[in-house]
Amino acid sequence: MADKPTVVLVHGFWGGAAHWAKVVVELHNRGFGSLHAVENPLTSLMDDAERTRKMVKQVDGPVILVGHSYGGAVITEAGDLPNVTGLVYVAAFAPDAGESPGQISQELAPAAIENLAPDSDGYLWIKQDKFHESFCQDLPADEALVMAVTQKAPLASTFGDNVTAPPGGSSRRGTRYRRTTA
Repeated sequence: MADKPTVVLVHGFWGGAAHWAKVVVELHNRGFGSLHAVENPLTSLMDDAERTRKMVKQVDGPVILVGHSYGGAVITEAGDLPNVTGLVYVAAFAPDAGESPGQISQELAPAAIENLAPDSDGYLWIKQDKFHESFCQDLPADEALVMAVTQKAPLASTFGDNVTAPPGGSSRRGTRYRRTTA
């Protein structure tokens, strides 16, 4: 297992590190012995990228950053550390410098956008009764219910936070990274 890189998993909006549970088990079964899942605060892209960088800095050796959904923007922003050897985007935003998840969403609005509800404190929730159909259609209803009740809402302003400096400059083309989407 020592010859494999450390994998750091970065969640998206409305979820947390525990949403990677099945992926963690699968990676472990495939011989990845060093696995971490970041618990981002979802208060701003900079806060989330800094939390991810702090975790990566604790790792000796190569790191693969894996981001889901908004986590793709986070790994793009945090992927500039010298021990980060790859970025993997799992159904994720892969913004370039100056782009934000909100801008990308405006260009191609998600089907469930009408199921989002801001609260009076500026957090953006998925309506609980719409969570299963909006976020996790492939899960059993009981699991979706738990996820709906325990969802981790982002500050709505986070959608507008732009990526500042993706690894390799303003464009990742021709860098040591390969954009992979699933």
